[in-house]
Formats: sequence, structure tokens, C-alpha cells
Amino acid sequence: MTPGYMNTRVESKNSILFSTLSQIFGNKMNLARIKFFGLFICALCRVQTVCFEKLAVSFDADVRVGSSLRRIQRFMSEYLLDTDLIARFVFALLPHKPPYRLALDRTNWKFGTTNINILVLAVVYQGVAFPILFKMMPKFGNSSTSERIELMQRYIELFGINTIDCLLADREFIGSHWLNYLNFNKIRYHIRIRENFWVVIPKNGHLVKASWLFNHLKINQCEFLHGIVYVNRQLCYLSASKVKNKQGVPEFQIIVSFNKPDEAQSLYKERWQIESAFKALKTSGFNIEDTHLTDIDRINKLFALVLVAFIWAYKVGIFLNYLRPIKIKKHGRRAQSLFKYGLTYLSNILSFNDIDRFIECCQFLSCT
Repeated sequence: MTPGYMNTRVESKNSILFSTLSQIFGNKMNLARIKFFGLFICALCRVQTVCFEKLAVSFDADVRVGSSLRRIQRFMSEYLLDTDLIARFVFALLPHKPPYRLALDRTNWKFGTTNINILVLAVVYQGVAFPILFKMMPKFGNSSTSERIELMQRYIELFGINTIDCLLADREFIGSHWLNYLNFNKIRYHIRIRENFWVVIPKNGHLVKASWLFNHLKINQCEFLHGIVYVNRQLCYLSASKVKNKQGVPEFQIIVSFNKPDEAQSLYKERWQIESAFKALKTSGFNIEDTHLTDIDRINKLFALVLVAFIWAYKVGIFLNYLRPIKIKKHGRRAQSLFKYGLTYLSNILSFNDIDRFIECCQFLSCT
């Protein structure tokens, strides 16, 4: 740490980030909102919680904490944040180029008697997933077909169907109309189904449980059917592997695919990366479950801001790992995630106002 920067005024740091964000948002967001945007994601990276009272402490040094708190509350209650604008921003910041493997999943938690349920579409990449689009669902339980289609259509309208390599999803995301939508639009997918799912063999019309077709498999063996089958009245390819679950009990991992079933088992393994993203947004990063918000529109804005801070920390982590690689443990995994590596670094330079390093970090929010 360079001693000369220890007492640098907070306003200098804020003006640097304000300048960076102004170039990105231009006239799509007014100057006051751009400044707030910068203050919020900096505070979020510094205190690593969405608790408004703690965030307010990390806002402007020359403004009372109470004023900063009211500013946060007004933004959440009054400002109409364009989440498509945020999605384009996050998309432009992705550390690799399309086509992308997408993961569809749902995260939820409960505050009081209110269920917070979020359907998320994310880009998976090297052990993590970057949430791009999401839909708040003011209910408990699974998403509906219409909600999934709406999210996919929004992605296609924003970024184009050609940016999709394939879609990965778990057992919740199965259904006749949903598979028909994916098939009709020729969206390649690999989606897990329950092993007791009934399928129909087209050539003879036989109705069989999917697991019966793979009963001969041994642990860690995988296989795919060369012919297509009907799953929920939709034609799909089928593949399976026999694995042990978390309790050590053997089970089938059966995947339905639009095409290329020989790739299904290896590609489906990347779906877990969205679970890593949810963990980063919750307990190992920004503690989004600390929010006391119950209004869906306000949670929607909060979630969008958290996603920007998330990808910023991850990109900083990629840069740091290039300079000083994270130690690899005996089991072959990193001692800490790239996200946590970047977030810890950001938190430190924000706490000590290290301007040189902060300028360097701001470059990772540039879309150029």
C-alpha cells in the first residue's frame, strides 16, 4: 500500500468511478443516478452486505449517514431502474465471447412470512455463472412455463439467439410446452429429468421409465441413445450416467437434449456453476439475504445493483489471479474463488482509498 494515498479524499475516488460510469451510461441515466450507482456498488464491495444502514456508512464522507440512508431508500422506492440497461452492461463486461452456455435456475429465501423467489438466467464460465436476466416471482415454488419463456424471449430480443450455445437446467425445468418452445426455436439444451420419468419409444409406441433404458450401467458409466424418444410428447435425445448422490446412494443422471446427446453428460456438469453464483450473492459475498425488503420492485433494483458488483469483483479476481495465482489445494481446486479474491481486494482498496489501484480496478468496468 502506498502511504501517500492513505488520506486521499473520498470524493477523488468517487469522481474516478463517476467518470467511468458516465462513459458507459451516457444519456441513458441522469448524472445523479450515475453517481448513486457508483457509490452503491463501491459501498457494497466494501461492506459486503445489502444492509442499508451499513451501506450508508460507506457513502460520502461529507454527508451524514442519515442523509445517505434516506438517499438509498428513495432510490429503491422511487427510481425506475431499467434492468435491460443493466443486463446489457453486465453482458458487455463478460470475460469471454459468445456463443454462451446458459444456465436456468431459481433461488429463493424467506424473510418473515414473505417468500423471495427469483428465476435467473446466467452465463456459465470456468467455475462460475454470471446472472444476466432474472424475474422476481412473488410466490413459493416452481416457475411456470410462461415465466421461463418470457425470460428466454427477453434474452433473445436483447442479445440474439445466435449468442446461445446451449441451455442447461435441472429437473424443475421440464414440461411439454417448455420443451416445445425450445425445440421450435432450435435452442440446444441439456435438461435433467427424474429417473422415474415415463418416455415413449416412437418406433413401437412403448411407454417405459427412462431409468429402465439404462439399468445396465455401472457407477460412473454413461451412455446415450442413438434414437429419439418422446418426453412429455416432445421429441428429444436421451443420455444417462450412473453416479452417487451426496448421501453416497447410486442414482441415474438422465438428460434430455435437443441434439448432440454425446455431449450432454459433460456439459450438464457446468450447471452447478450457477449454484456458485447464488452462494456468492448470498453467504460468501454480498449477503443479499440480509435485506429487509419485501416489495418485489425494490428487490428487483437491489438484485440488479448486486449483479454489477458481482461481475466487477470477479473480473478483478481474474486480473489478480493472472498476476498472483491463487494456491491450488491437494483436491485440485483453488484455495478461494476468483470472485472472493477480487472482492477482498476491492474491499481493501476502498477502505484505504488507494487511488492508483482503484483507477486500475475501474478499468474492469469499461465495456471497451
